[in-house]
Amino acid sequence: MSSSTQSVTVIGLGPMGQAMAAAFLDHGYAVTVWNRTASRADDLVARGAVLAPSVEEALAANEVVILSLTDYAAMYDVLEPTATALAGRVLVNLSSDTPEQARAAARWAVERGAVQLTGGITVPPSGVGQSASSTFYSGPREVFDKHRLVLEVVTGRTDYRGEDPGLAALFYQLGMVMFWTSMLSYWQAIALARANGLAAADILQHATDTANSLPGFFAFYAERIDAGRHLGDVDRLAMGMASVEHVLHTNADAGVDTALPTAVARLFRRGMDAGHAADSFSSLVELLKKAEA
Repeated sequence: MSSSTQSVTVIGLGPMGQAMAAAFLDHGYAVTVWNRTASRADDLVARGAVLAPSVEEALAANEVVILSLTDYAAMYDVLEPTATALAGRVLVNLSSDTPEQARAAARWAVERGAVQLTGGITVPPSGVGQSASSTFYSGPREVFDKHRLVLEVVTGRTDYRGEDPGLAALFYQLGMVMFWTSMLSYWQAIALARANGLAAADILQHATDTANSLPGFFAFYAERIDAGRHLGDVDRLAMGMASVEHVLHTNADAGVDTALPTAVARLFRRGMDAGHAADSFSSLVELLKKAEA
């Protein structure tokens, strides 16, 4: 087994795993790879990577093992049969899953003599290896510090979030909450535009300007929400209710799918029914928060 910071194993060669392995090769690392479908390693092997014939041999090759799998269930499928080979390994788990799954996997790794660093990579494969890209990490601080140079190959910025192995997964999922919902709203806007004879290109600048205005709103409301202040001095939920109903009716009149605007209107209506009509629409946070035990 090599403990050199200039060698690494990558398990899982989907688009993200391939990009990671390529980035390590670009930085002069000795790279061992394994994938269930071995042919996915062909281009990497042509560049100098070593294809391990088994998971056991992939684990044996290096102390640091990058996991890029569909989810943690896939990790168990791959590693459980070879659990005795995990002792002494640092599993940098960049697979996507929930914070609770990350915590459970960290305990599972420790029970087998390994340690997990949870990672939440914030870019698509094209951003891997880029200095401006970022990845969240959590887990043992000393392990993170020891292998930071390795982690910086994946993305130039490493955002350490603490000892709790679930925190990196949480921050990743926070981003996904916003990303998927925001992109759906963009698709909705495009569908509405097309129903009115416009192309996506025709609304691109307006969509971009709208998105660029959001950071100001984020900052304004964050302070108030943390203070529990939902004053109706700037906006009122009743005003927002009227607006989202106009959005819903506009989409319905155009004949486009209304599932998304209907869901938004229902949430606003819940706030109204809960007595928040005169409060800021930030009061909807109170409807979404975890119920008191």
